[in-house]
Amino acid sequence: MDDRTIDLIFAGSLEKLPPVSSKIVRIFTSSTFTDTTMERNTLMAKCYPKIKDYCREKHGLEFQVVDMRWGVRDEATDDHMTTELCMKEIQNCQRLSMGPNFVVFLGQKYGYRPIPTYILSSELQMIRDELASTGHDPVLIDTWYRKDTNAVPPISVLQPISSILINFNNKRIPKLQAEDQAKWWDTLGKFQKLFRKASASLLQQGKMDHDAMHNYFMSVTEREVINGILNVKNTKNHCLAYIRYINNINLQNLKKASLFVDIINRSLDVEYTVEWIGREGLDNETHEEYLKHFITHFYKNIVKLVDRAMRKEDSSAQGQIVTEILQHLHACNNSVKVFYGREDSLDRIHSYMTGDSDKCLILYGEGGCGKTSLLAKSAGMSTGTEWFQGARPISIVRFLGTTPDSSALTPTLISICQQISYNFVMPFDGIPDDLVPLTAHFKQLLTMATKEQPFLLFLDSVDQLTGTQDANKVSWLPTRLPPHCKIIVSCACEEGNAEVSKEYHVLRRMFDVEENFIEVKALGEELAMRVIKMWMQTAHRDLTNYQWRLVSNAIDKCSLPIFVKLVFAEICRWRSYTKSQDTHLASTVMDSIMMLFERIEKQHGRILVFHALAYITAAKSGLSESELEDLISLDDKVLDDVYQYHLPPVRRIPPLLWTRIRNDLPNYLSEREADGVSVMNWYHRQFRDTAKERYFKNMNMATYFHSMIADYFLGIWGGGKPKPFKYTEIQRHRFNLTDKEGIADRKVPVQPLVFYSKEGNVSRYNLRKFGELPFHLVRSRRFTDLYENVLFNYEWLHAKLSSCPLQAVLADYEDACTHIDDKDSKRELSLVADALRLGGAVLGPYPNMLAPQLIGRLLPEVESNPNIKMLLNDCDIKGPKECALLPLYHCLHTPGGPLKYSLEGHQFAVFSICLTSDYRYVVSISNRFITWDLSTSDLTRDVNPNIEGIMQYLVLSPDNKWAAAYTNNNQTVLLNMLSSEFVVINNPLPDGKGITGIYLLNYNLFVYGDDGWVKFDMRGNAEEQFFAPLDRTQWPILIMEFDSVEQYRIIFWKGDLDDDRMLLYLHSKDGVFESLEYHSAIVLTKDKNALYTCTVPECYAVSKYVKDVGTKKWEKFKDLPRSENDNTEIMLQMKLDKDDRFLFGTTSNGFVIWDLGEEDRITNEAIVLTLPYSTRNITTRMLQSNSIMLSSFRNYAIAGVRKNLYVWSIETKKLVKVLDAHFGRIIQLEPLTVGNWNSMVTSSIDRTAKVWNINNIFETVHVIDRHELQVDSISLSNNLSLAVTATRNCVGVWDLTVGKLVAKLADSPLGAIVTHAIITPDGKYIISAETGNLLIWLRLTQQVIFKDEQPGIKQLTLIDEGTKILSISKPSNPPGSDFVRTTATACLREIPSGEMVYRFEFPVRSTTGVPFRPAVVTSDNLHLIIPAADKTNRDCVIVYNAENGNLVHRISLKSSGIKDILGLVAMPHKGHLIAVLTTDKGAIIDIRTKKHLRTVPKWGGSITKDGKYGLYAPQRGGLELIELKKGQTVKTFIPKVAEGVFTIICLFNKTDEYVLYYHSGRKTLRVFRTADAEMIANYRVQAELTAVESTPDGKALVLGTVDGCVSVLAILDTSKNDMNQYLSEMPSRDEEWKKKMGKLRAHTRFKAVGSIAKLSTIFSNDNSSINGDESEVGTEND
Repeated sequence: MDDRTIDLIFAGSLEKLPPVSSKIVRIFTSSTFTDTTMERNTLMAKCYPKIKDYCREKHGLEFQVVDMRWGVRDEATDDHMTTELCMKEIQNCQRLSMGPNFVVFLGQKYGYRPIPTYILSSELQMIRDELASTGHDPVLIDTWYRKDTNAVPPISVLQPISSILINFNNKRIPKLQAEDQAKWWDTLGKFQKLFRKASASLLQQGKMDHDAMHNYFMSVTEREVINGILNVKNTKNHCLAYIRYINNINLQNLKKASLFVDIINRSLDVEYTVEWIGREGLDNETHEEYLKHFITHFYKNIVKLVDRAMRKEDSSAQGQIVTEILQHLHACNNSVKVFYGREDSLDRIHSYMTGDSDKCLILYGEGGCGKTSLLAKSAGMSTGTEWFQGARPISIVRFLGTTPDSSALTPTLISICQQISYNFVMPFDGIPDDLVPLTAHFKQLLTMATKEQPFLLFLDSVDQLTGTQDANKVSWLPTRLPPHCKIIVSCACEEGNAEVSKEYHVLRRMFDVEENFIEVKALGEELAMRVIKMWMQTAHRDLTNYQWRLVSNAIDKCSLPIFVKLVFAEICRWRSYTKSQDTHLASTVMDSIMMLFERIEKQHGRILVFHALAYITAAKSGLSESELEDLISLDDKVLDDVYQYHLPPVRRIPPLLWTRIRNDLPNYLSEREADGVSVMNWYHRQFRDTAKERYFKNMNMATYFHSMIADYFLGIWGGGKPKPFKYTEIQRHRFNLTDKEGIADRKVPVQPLVFYSKEGNVSRYNLRKFGELPFHLVRSRRFTDLYENVLFNYEWLHAKLSSCPLQAVLADYEDACTHIDDKDSKRELSLVADALRLGGAVLGPYPNMLAPQLIGRLLPEVESNPNIKMLLNDCDIKGPKECALLPLYHCLHTPGGPLKYSLEGHQFAVFSICLTSDYRYVVSISNRFITWDLSTSDLTRDVNPNIEGIMQYLVLSPDNKWAAAYTNNNQTVLLNMLSSEFVVINNPLPDGKGITGIYLLNYNLFVYGDDGWVKFDMRGNAEEQFFAPLDRTQWPILIMEFDSVEQYRIIFWKGDLDDDRMLLYLHSKDGVFESLEYHSAIVLTKDKNALYTCTVPECYAVSKYVKDVGTKKWEKFKDLPRSENDNTEIMLQMKLDKDDRFLFGTTSNGFVIWDLGEEDRITNEAIVLTLPYSTRNITTRMLQSNSIMLSSFRNYAIAGVRKNLYVWSIETKKLVKVLDAHFGRIIQLEPLTVGNWNSMVTSSIDRTAKVWNINNIFETVHVIDRHELQVDSISLSNNLSLAVTATRNCVGVWDLTVGKLVAKLADSPLGAIVTHAIITPDGKYIISAETGNLLIWLRLTQQVIFKDEQPGIKQLTLIDEGTKILSISKPSNPPGSDFVRTTATACLREIPSGEMVYRFEFPVRSTTGVPFRPAVVTSDNLHLIIPAADKTNRDCVIVYNAENGNLVHRISLKSSGIKDILGLVAMPHKGHLIAVLTTDKGAIIDIRTKKHLRTVPKWGGSITKDGKYGLYAPQRGGLELIELKKGQTVKTFIPKVAEGVFTIICLFNKTDEYVLYYHSGRKTLRVFRTADAEMIANYRVQAELTAVESTPDGKALVLGTVDGCVSVLAILDTSKNDMNQYLSEMPSRDEEWKKKMGKLRAHTRFKAVGSIAKLSTIFSNDNSSINGDESEVGTEND
């Protein structure tokens, strides 16, 4: 396609349109009939299925063969239509096929030579006269040909055989049938002789030319070859020819062979010579070698042509959009060609197009009234030169719902944006994918229209769009159009049908201009007759007077264009000699379509037509032709009917049969693309409705078809699996069959979820299966199959999530829920759907996280939900293939409770959120702007303005087009919410004063400080500066609000949080109002004409004031009911709900609610809700505190205080629930109570926003044990059921087999500061550092058994298999000093007695902000190596004896070139070697000789147990395995990619089999196999990782996160076999575990009582001796 053609297509021109490239390989096979049967059957059985699979898997193409010689029934011969159909099919193949389209097989036969079906009556008369003059009787011609004067000019038509020889098709009486068939072949022979003789004679006389004469001599095969090869230009890329010679033919048995020679001069693909063998001559067995060679050659060549065609195919975004636009332009052209009349409507459209209306134009009317044709005609008139002379309009035409990319809103808008972008040479990659920014981008692009290049959009059937995410389908349309831009849309409106007219009524509300609505009515009898006569003229047809009267009567009853079209199609078939009983017309559209179906059923067999059309009607988005052929080939009801009287070589439907049916439904089946495949579907809703009415009236039939399609997409009979069938009685009788049943491969394809390349990589996904299978399983009510194969099947969910948006996956669950009655099943479906929703933020970018997400969320639901249990089993077994880390227990929020979504994406606290005015989206800020869709939880916009500070406060403009926020370093960011463009404005206030706040109008931004403000335009340019009307030293500005530039309000305060006096200043168009003095809190109503505040001194009672424009004062209107304690309880904040109905006051001890409604009040009193004792509301900024809201049923009030949600019953005013909501303070709470939503949104400093479903507020919450503060470290015993964690306020004791926080240990419950905690390998003792003390705990009793003061502990390390504890402490640097030389203390104590083994001090360099560098014990446990400072204050290493603490020697680092020690590593394989690490290298030192042995560049300190390998993971990205002897990279796990500078955690697991790599920017933990560097898991953690440990057996990882959670992930490496057993032994997977635990607990309790009694006596004795020792140690130290 040349550039000019592409330019014209993108401009929407209808001239010289090239054909659309299709997704089909469709070859017409031409051959002579009887002598190529063996080859054709072999291809059918062995070759075509392979080619079909190849095309589908490699290129996503459908493969079809049109073999018009196979399966030809007598009916096909009867009406003489085969030749005409063959020519049509050759054209179709040439039009549609990608690559090869014609293959010919020739032998030594010339082929069947039929007599013409249609002959010009004048020509037939000439032949008749010629025959009569030569003495032949013309009675044969008169009998078999009838003149049709309805044809213009008249033609003579060969009559159907059975109309004269009535038993020709009578299979029931074979004898009579044989007689009539013999008569016909005899008649045919006579005809051939007569026609040839007469035509040859007429040629000699010069009355007939050679072509006309040859018509009577030509075989069908020659005609096919002329059309398929000889008249075609590019045969090399599209045609194959095979010629076969048979040697030694026994000529006595055969007629003389005649050879078709013309083809030999052209390209011959292959020529075969075979021997004649035996009686049969050719046979599968005797010619096996020849057939093998033949089908191999055929396969290779067809595949080669397909590959060649696909290489030329433009699969780029531009190529795909060209295909999309072309489909619509062709549809437009086809409509324009047959359009007549409607001048009035066209005049109105013309005046709209050339006028100055800034609204859309709407064409509306009932189904089939001609809206599409009128819209297409308008597009045709606009793109021509008729309406826009001197301009080059860009015309964008979309017939919505006719192609996959025009069926849903998002792809439709993307393609429209691409079309506009191309015309302005803008890149496609700037077009957003998400609907909200996409709609905005689309509207932005419309503003680019100019007078010279106007934009014209034609959108047909806008009510057919899906995926609009709104309750209606049209609200995305611009309500105002920019200049030089026009949009015409059509939509249905039917009286008495509210459902169909829904969108029309929405459009009426959106565009309230009457002249912008054009009703498209029926044509009216006069115009309809005129149109039919014009169409008949174009078709060269006419009718008899009687027939015209019938047409007139029908049109009188209905003149809708769709009806007129149906009438036209019917009367085109009428001959002048058609009997009156066969010329019937219906009077309604549905009856017409019913008649059409009935006629086709009669003609082609009722069962075949019924089933074929029913399959198309049942399909969700249509069926491709090969899918339909496959379905019919699996449908034995049809095959039994088709093959009643013979046995086929392959049990499939002959392609010819469907071709004949499709030919009788011209234009009623439209071709469109769905899931990347070209499918057929009804072109109009009326056809679908009629087909449903006719074929699905019996619900069992509908279920049958849905079930058959489900079987097909399940692939039950695919890939060569034979399907059984029963022989019919006639077959058994006729072919002497003894078996009642047979079995046959139907040659249908397999239906995998994913197609893989030879290398094992995913080449593409089976989108057709994803689109159709769930739909049909639901509608055939096969819920077990639906659950097992789709909705509770891990592989299905993973494949669909990897290839489709989350919404498409969730839609399957929603569809199932609407069709299922069983409550338990519904609950299970909702749980899985909600689990996917909750994990949406993770699963979108990381679909491989599906198994961990489902397991982590749904484990608690396994017991009572069999399907969820099946799904999680599936996840355990199959999930590790994609992610080898699976949770051991429930560790993520479980759905079904109050939390609806957790919205994640911020890396800092979410300081402010705003809901858009339609409550669809929530906009949030931290150091970036993130917008989420509240109905789906999808992240729809993420804009990073690259600022240094954190944004503090967010505002939206009234039209929601703009957002602005200011930062803690006084910058302001102004964001265009439509285009995501932003400007950063530096502090505009004079003298560098801080920003107090900002405000946004639709066209201006205001930035204010404490004594003035600056007005900006929307490009970020400062326009004007203003100063405060009051003295800032007395009254600084607190808050400003603007209604317009002239009308604004200022709240002044005293600048001191302890002084709650404030002033309200109002500047209006009418002048300045007298300032209102008040205190504590204030809130204005939506219209700003009234306010509520506290004005009584020393009291917090609330009064209402109203604005008096006359006096320019705020007049007191009334006092609100008093609340108890309002004399003393401070009012911190007041808010009104969205309707100004409820007033919410926040006080120091709780909340007060007033119902301000006129009717239906909850109460006339103030509703006081008190917080629990010790919980208080605080204020961080004047007028701001914690918020409260009412549920939509007004039965509960919910507030966010600290980290929790508090729920009160309005009826009882009692606190009924406290929900642990966030792991950081809740900053903001916003109600979401619109429509049927009863929800709210909270944001927190924990970096998340959360959406809560108030309806589920009392549902059981499966609690996840966690700490309140982040996990700083994890220590594991040898038993997974015992581990400890250190958080800042306590030591956590965990049972990690079940995720239970067994105990929180703190010696001083209030104000404990814990820095370290460690558990002994046997799990008996815990050693912790808390508030300047070293503690030893007895784990069993949870009591401290030893305590000793040691301030500033920086390291705790177990020595001698956990029998001694090394503690190293160092004083903190004095305030203000960055660097000091100080003394650190090392102590070694016995466990459990705490007895001091030794203690020594050493000098260290202490730098503020640089982490402490721990000491290490050599691998032989003999030496303690300490990083210290030498006399010159340089880093050195000191070696001590680990047993007695004696100094061995100091090692200087000068020779190793190391200045600053980062850390030490004891080399695990040799006790005398250590490594001293810096940021980029490690020096190996021998502590015996004090020598520097070698330097290992690029090493981070991780090391394998054998000391051979280390890891290098620089902060800027990349991960390598280093060989430590030579320092060379052995394996690269992650290439050096710049991922930004982030925290990296990188280590080997305990067995060195795996490498773990955590990246804080991505929040992913990657696991690599050390042996082959293959990544086996990329695990996205829920919250930032703060600690990670490998279990001693190396089989699992323990993660501690910033939100206080601890999770254990099993490493399920698919290359190992034993890991599934490891998982199955865990309590969460063992169903009997709870029972076992019950018995064990009872037994343990009994034993524990005895043990504790015993221990308490031992320790009381021990403690006295320990205390004695302590006093001695104390004396010594003194």
